Amino acid sequence: MTHKDGEQAGRPDFPFEEAATARVTLDAHGAVADWNEGAARLLGYPAAEVVGRPAAELLAGVQDTEPPSAEAVRWNGTVLLRHRDGRAVPVRLLAHRADADGGPGGGPGGATEGRWLLVSALPQPDPEIRPEDVARWAFTRSPCAVAIYDTALRLLTVNDAMAGVIGLPEDEIRGLRIPEIGGKPQSAELERQMLHVLATGERLDVESFMRTGGEAREHAWSANLTPLTDDHGTVHGVCLTAHDITERYLGRRRLLLVNDASTRIGTTLDITRTAEELAEVCVPHLADFVTVDLYENTAAETGDGEPPPPSPATDAGEVVLTRAAHRSVTEGCPEATVEPGGTEVYPPDSPHARTLATGRPVIQAVVGPAAQGWPQAGTARADRVRDHGLHSVMAVPIQARGTTLGVAVFYRLRRPEPFVQDDVLLAEEITARAAVCIDNARRFTRERATALSLQRSLLPQSLPSAAAVEVASRYLPAAPHAGIGGDWFDVIPLSGARVGLVVGDVVGHGIQASATMGRLRTAVRTLADVDLSPDELLTHLDDLVVRLSQESDVGRPAGDVGATCLYAVYDPVSRRCTLAAAGHPPPVLRLPDGTVEFVELPVGPPLGVGGLPFEAVERELPAGSLLALYTDGLVEDRTRDIDVGSASLAAVLHGATGSLDEICSTVLDSLLPGRSAPDDIALLLARTRHLDASRVSTWDVDPDPASVSVTRRQAAERLAAWGLDDLVFTTELVVSELVTNAIRHAAPPIRLRLIHDATLIVEVSDASSTSPHLRRARTFDEGGRGLLLVAQLTERWGSRQHLTGKTIWAEQTLTP
Repeated sequence: MTHKDGEQAGRPDFPFEEAATARVTLDAHGAVADWNEGAARLLGYPAAEVVGRPAAELLAGVQDTEPPSAEAVRWNGTVLLRHRDGRAVPVRLLAHRADADGGPGGGPGGATEGRWLLVSALPQPDPEIRPEDVARWAFTRSPCAVAIYDTALRLLTVNDAMAGVIGLPEDEIRGLRIPEIGGKPQSAELERQMLHVLATGERLDVESFMRTGGEAREHAWSANLTPLTDDHGTVHGVCLTAHDITERYLGRRRLLLVNDASTRIGTTLDITRTAEELAEVCVPHLADFVTVDLYENTAAETGDGEPPPPSPATDAGEVVLTRAAHRSVTEGCPEATVEPGGTEVYPPDSPHARTLATGRPVIQAVVGPAAQGWPQAGTARADRVRDHGLHSVMAVPIQARGTTLGVAVFYRLRRPEPFVQDDVLLAEEITARAAVCIDNARRFTRERATALSLQRSLLPQSLPSAAAVEVASRYLPAAPHAGIGGDWFDVIPLSGARVGLVVGDVVGHGIQASATMGRLRTAVRTLADVDLSPDELLTHLDDLVVRLSQESDVGRPAGDVGATCLYAVYDPVSRRCTLAAAGHPPPVLRLPDGTVEFVELPVGPPLGVGGLPFEAVERELPAGSLLALYTDGLVEDRTRDIDVGSASLAAVLHGATGSLDEICSTVLDSLLPGRSAPDDIALLLARTRHLDASRVSTWDVDPDPASVSVTRRQAAERLAAWGLDDLVFTTELVVSELVTNAIRHAAPPIRLRLIHDATLIVEVSDASSTSPHLRRARTFDEGGRGLLLVAQLTERWGSRQHLTGKTIWAEQTLTP
């Protein structure tokens, strides 16, 4: 805004003469709204004669320029204006459209759209300063560093700023080429680029990062290489203009380093690897040597889920830390005084202890008076500092979610410049990212260890010794990033020297899957204890999984709980194996002649679907057959189809030799060379045995009470032949009670069987499906004491149903 008195609004002491410029403001209708003293001098009209009049009345014509368009915000050109004395005056005019918020030329109340500010400079007397002097002063005193080279690329002249950058006066370097002045590889590269400018006559912009003059700190420079051409286009030299862009360059490099840290740190849920990634990101871009030390119990397992407390300081105020990782620009990290995994004690005056005590970063020199007594002279650390030239250290605490986990320490030895505050901000940003990843890894490690401990505690601690089969097993947890699953296996001794083999896989990972696995394993053992057939057992187990799913999904659709399972029962007397599967891979069978095949069986739906039947198959297995039960993690992953994995398993079992333990190891080594899989793996191997006639005796019993004594005598004779004379009396009582009950309450045919195994087993079978019940007889009852007597005389007893009736059995422990 201008005033007629020539003063600038708000600045009455403005030192310049406003009347030296003609200034006119036009309103939206094209009328003169403001007319200053310069305009009066130019055209001779006082303000009172023109303000309010249409500006078009002053226009005598337009020269060599098109009039402004409706959208233009600025216009310039030559116009003919009518002087007060009647003559036409050519005027060079610059016009600005005034903005709506009181922009150029706006009045006290602000301009409205469509107003214009017109300005024109009045003729001035000859200047006292010559233009060539001004150009020389501008070159010499310009803050921009400028150097001019001839066609031989030898220095002609520099200004004061460039002489300061080089660190030498012009007289000392005139006539030298730039590599001779700088003496650095970057100087030779810059000369090659200047030669290109000479040859092509094209301007070139380059960037370089190097030390100049005698400065210790490196600077980033943006250089403009401009060809010096005459009016005919002939190149007579090159002008080099250098701009110090160090702060911008460092800021850009810090941003790139932070971005790099966000992608490179935390790629795994492993504490040590995360610490290594922190060190790798910072060397050599931020420091020459980096150490990452954590509290000894950072990775400790705490059952309550709370973060671990810091390791306590010693009585002397020292801090005990464990080296998690370190990295150096020197191969082998010779600057380190402790290897990763080792423990180091830091005194209270060390940067490590100080930053942990205050929770804030610490910058300290490690040589000279600023070293503050650390490292203490004569120590191994002081020797390393001296031998390798460490001169500046920066310690940053590793903190996440309110917990201090350790400290990252940065050293410089090749770079001469010490750490500054900008380096602290960068180190804090990177360390903060790493701290969250380390804390995540610590929490995951604790949760994984808890789940793995629960999983292992729920699996069989040892496999039972059975006459039916020889067994061996392996459980391999998933890779750390995948989490613990719910795979399980079991070997369940059954009545009649039979054995139950089971393997299963719960859907999901983590503690919940392990807990579900424990419940299912317990249920399988309970159902197997009542001698259910495999298909019946899976049906009951399916009902249980459905109920578990409904319990865990209150208010949500059911189905989050599920599992697959394979259950097999092998009888060493008949050598028959009965199998049923619920969504589980079929077992592999290797016969004694070396033939390997997958057992064909109808695979039912996974457990938890509900309402669908399961079907069992029966297969006679020769003694010495090898049966392999496994979970899908052994044969399937993201890189291998299940058919390929199954074929590989069959091939390994075909050629595997040695004990079952050795075969288990061979299978895992062949199918999982790195022993790391994305899913849990359970493997159960069983080699079948056969109990021949020398250890099994069977008699058909006549359904006549008189036959009880005959049967009792036959059992006693067989025990005597087996050398079990001490069990004859008890066995006679058990056989008498069981056979008598069968004759009285059941239907023929009735059969007695004795099995001499790790125990002595007495079995009485009949055609009745009614199961006996143990009860306590009253004082005057004549019966009801038989099963109570059997239970008292034997180790355990029970009954099992089959297609044609039932079997009552009782076991006695053999005398050692």
